[in-house]
Formats: sequence, C-alpha cells, structure tokens
Amino acid sequence: MKLSVVILNYNVRHFLELCLKSVNEAITNIDAEIIVVDNNSEDESCTMVKELFPDIILIENKENFGFSKGNNIGVKKAKGEYICILNPDTVVAEDTFIKLLKFSESIDRLGIVGCKLINGVGRFLPESKRNIPYVSAAYKKMLGNSKKYYANHLTENETGKVDILVGAFMLMKKSVYKDIGGFDEDYFMYGEDIDLSYRVLKSGYQNYYFANTTVVHFKGESTLKDKNYARRFYGAMQIFYQKHFKKNVLFDLFVFIGIWFVYFFRKTPIHKIKRVNKYVLISDKMIKGLKTSLHNNLTLEKKVGNYDKATEIILDANYLSYKEIINIMQNASVVRKLTFRILPNNSKFILGSDNAISRGEVITF
Repeated sequence: MKLSVVILNYNVRHFLELCLKSVNEAITNIDAEIIVVDNNSEDESCTMVKELFPDIILIENKENFGFSKGNNIGVKKAKGEYICILNPDTVVAEDTFIKLLKFSESIDRLGIVGCKLINGVGRFLPESKRNIPYVSAAYKKMLGNSKKYYANHLTENETGKVDILVGAFMLMKKSVYKDIGGFDEDYFMYGEDIDLSYRVLKSGYQNYYFANTTVVHFKGESTLKDKNYARRFYGAMQIFYQKHFKKNVLFDLFVFIGIWFVYFFRKTPIHKIKRVNKYVLISDKMIKGLKTSLHNNLTLEKKVGNYDKATEIILDANYLSYKEIINIMQNASVVRKLTFRILPNNSKFILGSDNAISRGEVITF
C-alpha cells in the first residue's frame, strides 16, 4: 500500500465528514487507506463514519488521549509506505496526494513534507512553514513579532527546505516516523509538531515545504483560542525547551519565567461579529432547503463574480471539485470581508470558519 491517511478526530462531526469526502476524492487513483482515530467524541462523529464511510478504518478510543498519543495509535495500524497526518478540519484537493507523493519520491533523505495551507477565508497560514523556535524568535513571536519565527526565506509560492511544519498536514514515510519514535506523548496538544519536525532534522533527514498544492485548514475547530489553548500552548513550549535546549538552571529559569510572563500578559483575541448582506450559491441549481434556512436571502450563480463586501459565498461540492473550491477561496481572498461556506457533496449542511478564535459555523437544512 502506498499511502495511509491518519485523521485524529474530537467532536467535529460535520468538519470530519467534509474532510473525509475530500480525502476520498483525492485517493481515487492511489493504493491508499483512511484511518480515523476518535478521541472519545461526545457528538455523532463515530456514528457518521460507520454509516457514511464503512470502508474507513475507525478506532474508537475510550478517552481523550490527546494529539500525540491519538496519532501514534493510528499510525500503528497504518499499512502505507507513506503516512499523512491530517486534521479533521481540513479540505484537500483531488490531486494533493498525487503531487506530494511524486515530489517525495524525488527527494533523498526526505523527512516531512508540508504544503500550502489557507484558512476558512482563503488567506495563507504562515505556520505552513516555520523556523526552529529558538528562544529569541519564540519570545518575539509570543509578543507579536513573527519575522524570525516563520520561514520567510521562501514565499508562500516557493517550494524548498524548511525546519518546522505544522501538524495539520504532515506527509512522510512511515519508516521515518518509526525511526524517530513518532510523536512524543509528553505533549497532550500543541508543540508536538515542532518537536517531531525538530527530531526529524536531528536524525539527518530534511523537511520540505511544497507550494504546488493547497489545503484548507479551518483552524478554529481544532485550535480554539481560549484560556485552555493558551495554557496548553505555553506548557508545550516549556516541554520543548527543557527537552531540546536545556543548558543550566539559570537559563531554564529565564525561559520558564518568560513563557509564563507572556502567558499572563498576552492580549485577549477580539472576535468581531460577522455581517452578511448577501448569500451567493455557486452551483448549477438552487437548493430550496438551503434557501429556506437562509430566509430566502440566497441567489444562484454558476461562477464567482465581483461582489460587495459582506457577501458570503456558498460553494457546492456537487457542482465544483474540491480543487476548484480551494482555488476560488484563494483567489477571492484578496477581497476583504468576503466569507465562504462549503456544501459537501451529498450532504445536507454547509459549514465554514471565519477566524481562528471561535468555532466554525454549521447550518443544516
């Protein structure tokens, strides 16, 4: 088997359904499998997988083991030569894995490959490619200066070597994953992708950012920015520095005091209320149930046009390919205050996420 896609899920049933539908399209011509590891979700995620995707391997954990252990459990079941660690709040294009596998097979001593990630409004996510978070760079990032934290030697459209990749999308050979021991289970959530990327580099492999395919990462679903996020994120930084950069007692004290100083005096994200004046459905037919749910404030168009601000574009995956949907989101993102919702193929809901500090929106019809 060529590829195993491992998706760790926790309480994002609708986003998981969209993700799985896009992945299914992307592995049509690949000898591949999908493994969903559920960390004891309280929603209907597992029921949905069993009913809609009976061929997918589903592992139902009886407790929430966190990101590292959950993914390690999934990889142990994987049969593929390559594995892809994928978040459930993502959408891949039909040719994403084909392109990445072709690229991967051309590289010697390949470590991890990441790709271009955009958020739910089509904007590039700079964490797609990062540098090693040495103390000075990490502090500046925590205080709002991210110039040295991100891998700015490459533009978002340039493929090349980078140090650190993001856990929302990581493709590598399973042999490499096993060689370095997988994710460190000392991390519950956050920081484990930095740690894995760094250990891959230290083991003599090279990580790459691949710019020629784009994946949507809604982000707000899996990294909700509340007080628990902040506590876990800065706690993960403590683990990382103690593990990899421990020098002496005074240095450790300086790092830990600095981390907690930033934690307590960090700025609270401000969530702006979204305003939608107009809904536009990009499809070949009007969907009556959806129009009713949106109080008849919905127009039908077969292609994206020029819209006023505060327009929400609904992209129908029964009409558009997932690659077309992703391209539309990227190209239209230059127009500020446009938002997007996706209607998965053969589904009765639309969903999307406009920022990383609040839950995404799901509208059923």
